[in-house]
Amino acid sequence: MHTTDPVGWCSSRNSLIRKLLTSFIGSSSGAVKICRKAAIVSFILATGSSQLFASESSLAETQVDWSKAPPVSPPPRAGIFVKPPMGPGYFSLLDLIDGNEREKPQVDPLPPSALTTTPAFDFDFRYLEQPGHEKDFFDPVKRIHLGSDWLLSFGGSFWYRYMHETDSRLNAAGINNDYHLLRTRLHADLWYQDQFRLFAEMLDARALGLDLPALAIDKNHTDMLNLFADVKLGQFMDGLAYLRVGRQELLYGSQRLISTLDWANTRRTFQGVKTFWQTPAFNLDAFWVRPMVTEPNQFDNWDKDRNFVGLWGTYKAIPGQVLDLYYLSLVDNRNVSPANITQGNVLQGDSILHTIGARWVGDYERILYELEGMYQFGRRSHLDISAFSIASGVGYQLPLPMNPQFWLRYDFASGDKNHRDGRSNTFNQLFPFGHYYFGYIDQIGRQNIHDFNAQFTLHPQPWVTFLGQYHRFYLANKRDYLYNAAGAGTIRDITGQSGSHVGDEIDFTINFHLSRHQDVLLGYSKLFTGEFLKSTRPGVSPDLFYAQYNFRF
Repeated sequence: MHTTDPVGWCSSRNSLIRKLLTSFIGSSSGAVKICRKAAIVSFILATGSSQLFASESSLAETQVDWSKAPPVSPPPRAGIFVKPPMGPGYFSLLDLIDGNEREKPQVDPLPPSALTTTPAFDFDFRYLEQPGHEKDFFDPVKRIHLGSDWLLSFGGSFWYRYMHETDSRLNAAGINNDYHLLRTRLHADLWYQDQFRLFAEMLDARALGLDLPALAIDKNHTDMLNLFADVKLGQFMDGLAYLRVGRQELLYGSQRLISTLDWANTRRTFQGVKTFWQTPAFNLDAFWVRPMVTEPNQFDNWDKDRNFVGLWGTYKAIPGQVLDLYYLSLVDNRNVSPANITQGNVLQGDSILHTIGARWVGDYERILYELEGMYQFGRRSHLDISAFSIASGVGYQLPLPMNPQFWLRYDFASGDKNHRDGRSNTFNQLFPFGHYYFGYIDQIGRQNIHDFNAQFTLHPQPWVTFLGQYHRFYLANKRDYLYNAAGAGTIRDITGQSGSHVGDEIDFTINFHLSRHQDVLLGYSKLFTGEFLKSTRPGVSPDLFYAQYNFRF
């Protein structure tokens, strides 16, 4: 534990905070300025403005315990979550080869999965400060102490994925798509005590051998995924509060509305300002950001036409249960073409959209459960918005070998029955991890849909995870579009005569955790077309096979 005089640092900190706030508020006008002010006002209320501009003479002596610092935000529990195996066994293939049977999983901030939406800046390596921890080859590049006050870490990852898509993207020509995805990420993380942080992470995402044009999520050549500074605002009601400014990934709750989208080769990131306050019982975040526009051969820039503001609270005082309450606002000034307005395809611009929602998720003994409701209102293309979505599910962890678990679920997102009636009733899924919830072929999004679904998981060995899903999809309104995982309207029958049954999808994945740094993921998905797709895309029978290798440190 290190003790230091805080007066000089606090003076510099408060000056820095004032400059950051002034630059973010004072350099804009109109709707953008309102959004920025709303975010700033929200976090001042959340963290206590008296601490933000406190007199340096009133601050007490600061102590740093590196076993508890710097703070880390644990990943939220997703929907259809799986409880990992906890009993004795081999928790990686390397454990099996070495004959290293463990009583419980090793302490490891890296998840035993080829996919993880958790940002690299939230991996928790504080266990390295504990004596007797298990040694690892990459320990020397983690938590490097530079004197008593500074801490430096490095990390990164690489993945390769092969994709084979039959009737890719439901294209009418029946073109298949075989291609390869490669992604490299490297980061550096510098802390001064628990007061100030600089985090930088580069990403290089490449796609090779495509038979169809690359999607926006496939390629981004050598850009910054994260580049931000954190400043400690102070402590309020047993919780630390921080201000974060710069490019940053966002991830909240079930990830139905805000996610890092790890399935994408490029992931998803934003740029702006955020504050977060965390106590043992409650978290509160407020942010103003703009989504980044991926430009594969240039440095990315933020989308000046979209401003995203949010206030997200999480109550976690009851063990095993979490309650999320949130408000989100998206101002989208992108132009919607006259042709799209005529066709009712108006979700991708010219809107002021507000979302309020709540989520309750947890487990009791062996019962698993989740319920989330979201309501949207505002204006888009001169239409009044009234839309909603519901996600519900109940599961059970069977007391049998191989840790079997199953879920039964129902998901709904409203659609629009008449785009000429002055109202717009189609739900907007915002920035979701749609791939996780609506089938891995990615042709269904949380917009104008009913999804009756089930999931079953097994761990034949603690290092092997098998997952199977079944989905039965119906359009919520048969005159509205079928929307894909990106939220884009793809197919529509304005007469409604093609029916509402989109189809039935099965998804299978198996993940092999080779070592704490390596995973292999295999997957197969098949969409059996229903009356709607048979009428609008006759002869199409999409499926997907993929194989992925992931290394991270």
